[in-house]
Amino acid sequence: MTTGQLAPPWQMSRWFNSAPLTLADLRGRVVVAHAFQMLCPGCAMQALPQMQRVRQTFPADRVAVIGLHTVFEHHEAQGPLALEAFLYEYRYAFPVGVDAHADGDPLPLTMRAYAMQGTPTLMLIDAQGRLREQHFGALDDLALGAALGRLLEEADAAKAGANP
Repeated sequence: MTTGQLAPPWQMSRWFNSAPLTLADLRGRVVVAHAFQMLCPGCAMQALPQMQRVRQTFPADRVAVIGLHTVFEHHEAQGPLALEAFLYEYRYAFPVGVDAHADGDPLPLTMRAYAMQGTPTLMLIDAQGRLREQHFGALDDLALGAALGRLLEEADAAKAGANP
């Protein structure tokens, strides 16, 4: 997936902690989306706690924090019932979509559309819906904060230009 292009739509089979969401629903906000698997050590130890910190730091009307449960291995152990318990036990209250699968394909549809290498994968989507960054693996909190600051400044400048 090339950055700078409109982000492809998410293809989720189910949502937790939210009604179903689309990228169009989130326009006007910067989106921090993390593709994760609950059995992925990097996801459990780094990505998901980072999402909590972002959610607590930035106002929800400016930054949307979204989890995408993108299971490509150990399918039986990471089903929706297990995910629901996981989210409850760790008190993750941000919206989490379950990436849908096509019949017989072990790779979920959104993972394939974004050409993800694995989990965790962080995606930053600007207020206009363009994919601005996609990062496989852990990203330092300061680097993420700086990237979010730049995207929020751009959104403010675009808004100011539209309303002189």
